[in-house]
Amino acid sequence: MTVAEPAPAPGSVPAPGSVPAAPASGPAPVPGLAARARAVGGSPVRDILAVTARPEVINFAGGLPAPELFDADGIAAAYRAVLVGDAARALQYSTTEGEPALRAALAGRTTARGLPTGPDDLLVTSGSQQALSLLATALLEPGDTVLVEDPCYLAALQVFRFAGARVVAVPGDAHGVDPEALEELVVRTRPKLLYTVPTFQNPTGRTLPAGRRAAVAAVAARRGLWIVEDDPYGELRYEGERVPWIAAHPGAEDRTVLLGSFSKVMAPGLRLGWLRAPAALRRACAVAKQAADLHTPTVNQLAAARYLADNDLDAHVRRVAGAYRERRDAMLAGLPGALPEGSVWNRPEGGMFLWARLPERYDTTALLPRVVRHDVAYVPGAPFHAGEPDRATLRLCFVTQTPEEIREGLRRLGKALGEQEPVA
Repeated sequence: MTVAEPAPAPGSVPAPGSVPAAPASGPAPVPGLAARARAVGGSPVRDILAVTARPEVINFAGGLPAPELFDADGIAAAYRAVLVGDAARALQYSTTEGEPALRAALAGRTTARGLPTGPDDLLVTSGSQQALSLLATALLEPGDTVLVEDPCYLAALQVFRFAGARVVAVPGDAHGVDPEALEELVVRTRPKLLYTVPTFQNPTGRTLPAGRRAAVAAVAARRGLWIVEDDPYGELRYEGERVPWIAAHPGAEDRTVLLGSFSKVMAPGLRLGWLRAPAALRRACAVAKQAADLHTPTVNQLAAARYLADNDLDAHVRRVAGAYRERRDAMLAGLPGALPEGSVWNRPEGGMFLWARLPERYDTTALLPRVVRHDVAYVPGAPFHAGEPDRATLRLCFVTQTPEEIREGLRRLGKALGEQEPVA
C-alpha cells in the first residue's frame, strides 16, 4: 500500500523532483489570455453579418463581391488543368515567397500599370489581410505610432491595435488625407508608418487626388516614414481616369509597400494577395510568413497563374465593373427617398462602398437593431474612426445585390428610418 507524503508546511519549498498536490477544491485555472487578445475586440462588420445572415435580409453591410459574377467556369478549368497536368507540384509544399509563375504574372500586371516591378519584388500572401499582419510583425513594436485615414478600414485598425500600436487619425476632408496635417502629425508623433487606401477607399469610396499623392510621398521622403498603400479596389473603376499609385511618385520608391489582392477581381475564396516592398522589409515579411503559415497554398497560386495565362482578367474585370456601376447608380438614385432630409452622401467613381451622413441628431449604431427588423442592414460609421467617432455616419455596400434588390432594400431602409424618432 502506498502512503501519500504529507503536504509541505505553509511557506516551505517542495523537495526537488516532487509535484505539488492539486488544490483540494479542484483543478487550477489555466493562465489567462495575452493582454493584446483581451484588449482588441472582434470586427463589428463580422458581428453584423452574423446577425443579418437570414436570407430575407437585404444586406448592405458586407463587403462581399457579387458571387454570380465570379468566373466560376474559368477558375474551375484552371484548377483542373493544374491538378491534371502537375498534381505532384500543385499539392506539394512551396516557397514562402510564392510560386514563380504567379509572381511573374503579377509583376507584369504591375509594370503595365506604371510601376516597374520584377517577380523578386513581390511576396505572395494569403489575402492582402495577411500582408498587413506581416508588416505589423516586421515593423511595429508595442507603443509605436501608426497614422491612418479617418475613417479607416476596420481590419487594419484591428491589426495595428493587436500589434500594440498607438493608432492616430490624420485629419482630412472629402478627398482624403490632408498632406499638411500629415506632416504636422509626423513631426509631433514620430510614427513608423502611414496606412492608406487611396483609391475607392473602404469605408468612404473616396479617391485621393494625384496632387495629394505626390505630396504624401514627399512628406514620407522628407520626414522618414513608411507608407503602406493598400489597393484592393483600384481595378474596379466605373468612370474617370486612373490615378497613379503613391508608390510610383518620386520619393516614395524606397519607403512604400504596395498591397494587392485577387479577392475583389477574381474571387475572395482563393485567399490570394501580395505585397511589393523594398528588399530588406520584404525579407523580414517572408520570415514572419514562415512563422505564420510557411507559404500560401500552392494549388491556389498555380491555378491563379494558369487562369491569368488562359483568360483575359482585364476583360472580366470590365464586365464586373459594368454590373457594379449599374448597382451604384441604382443606390444613388434611391438614396434621396430613403435617407432623412438633410442627409449627405458621396458618389464614388469605383469600388464597392458609399458613405452617407445623416443629420447630427441620428445615431446609426443605436438605430441599427430597429432597421434590421425591417430586413435590411448597413454598417454604422462609428467603428471606422480611430479617434472621435461620427455617430451619424454609415457605410453602404452596393455591389452584392442586383439593382432591383437595392431598390427594395432602400425602400425598407426608408420605411425603417421614417417610422422612428432619431436616437440622440
